[in-house]
Amino acid sequence: MNKNLHKVLFAAGLLMLLVLSGCRSKNFITVEKQSFVKEGRPYHYIGANYWYGALLGMKDGDRERLKKELDELQAHGVTNLRIMAAAEGGAQDYTVRTTLQPTQGQFNEEFLIGLDYLLVEMQKRNMDAVLYLTNNWEWSGGLAQYLEWNGYGPLPNPNIAPNTWPELMAYTANFHSCTPCKKALLTQIRHVVKRTNTLSGKKYINDPTIMAWQIANEPRIWNPENEKNFTEWIAEVVSEIKSLDPNHLVSTGSEGMAGSNDDLQAYVRTHQNPQIDYLTMHIWPKNWGWYSAENEEKTIKNAIDNTLSYITQHTEVAQNLAKPIVLEEFGFPREKEQIDPAASVELRNRYYNAVFSALKASVAASKPFAALNFWGYGGIGQNSHPTGKWEVGSDYTADPPQEPQGLNSVFSTDKSTLELIKDTNKSLGNLP
Repeated sequence: MNKNLHKVLFAAGLLMLLVLSGCRSKNFITVEKQSFVKEGRPYHYIGANYWYGALLGMKDGDRERLKKELDELQAHGVTNLRIMAAAEGGAQDYTVRTTLQPTQGQFNEEFLIGLDYLLVEMQKRNMDAVLYLTNNWEWSGGLAQYLEWNGYGPLPNPNIAPNTWPELMAYTANFHSCTPCKKALLTQIRHVVKRTNTLSGKKYINDPTIMAWQIANEPRIWNPENEKNFTEWIAEVVSEIKSLDPNHLVSTGSEGMAGSNDDLQAYVRTHQNPQIDYLTMHIWPKNWGWYSAENEEKTIKNAIDNTLSYITQHTEVAQNLAKPIVLEEFGFPREKEQIDPAASVELRNRYYNAVFSALKASVAASKPFAALNFWGYGGIGQNSHPTGKWEVGSDYTADPPQEPQGLNSVFSTDKSTLELIKDTNKSLGNLP
């Protein structure tokens, strides 16, 4: 072949590869200048936590309910769902019973078929998924389940007497120094990330419906002495995910300062890793003592003030680390913490509106606070038990099994809250 012709063909081929690569990259959500970019445009959203979505998508789940709920979310401009992509164990009360890994090393294919179905239905509606790969908390097995599997004694479920929350926290802190536990979790992560969707035939790593992989729901450092182990573990998992999947974003799922020994600088140190694409924060006014049902009018102001301060602090961290940040969990109860769906959501709406206003102000000022996911969407689920306790066979709602069902759930009947979400998404350009 003529040398000049060879050079021309080589250059043409290289150009074609670059063009195809550029086109492909536009299919995935990326981070540019502290912002998310989707299809060439800035991406901001009021999304939802919908952790149980894959469970509805299972063959013996409730696919009709799933489709109805996705349609309702889409109608309100909700384009982003944060979803449980893995759960472990499932043998205890107050925990998710249908899991990906019932016993260590054995995987439940039906769970992932449910995730396959969910992703296909989300793709039809141009929705994006943030998939978290384990949990810091016992309600879906999580890190504590690996410790039980690897000789640390029974998991001390704090919902079952005489176990306590401090016992669970001290127990779970052992995970970051448990080599076989970390190895087993990586096996689960590989099992999910390397999957090919059985319904679409598309590899997960090539599916733009997935916005991001998330290491865990609310991973915590636990104590200052554990920061080194925690940071090394985060780095190991992020590196593994990136090696398997160069297309998708990766985040940790951290609460922020609340998951970092209440030390903002510890949060900074554990998130400086350049392979962590964006930051997360969670805010729980009731759980953190900012709000009390006994004095709602006074403490709603306190809750809002503390929430806005927390957002500002973490937005400044994101600015300094040059990464976008998502408030991917926040919840607020109904009047007097009632679980009756008919109870007033006036205070919740006031709280939501303050958070939504903070996001809109950040977007208008081109600051890195870029998006949020409320906790959570209960859709048409019914919280039928009079005490709110979740039982096997109960509907899934946004509230996980260890919490009163209906406490923080936004149901389809919460029209005023859904309209507030819709209006805000419209202002962010997610609805015409």
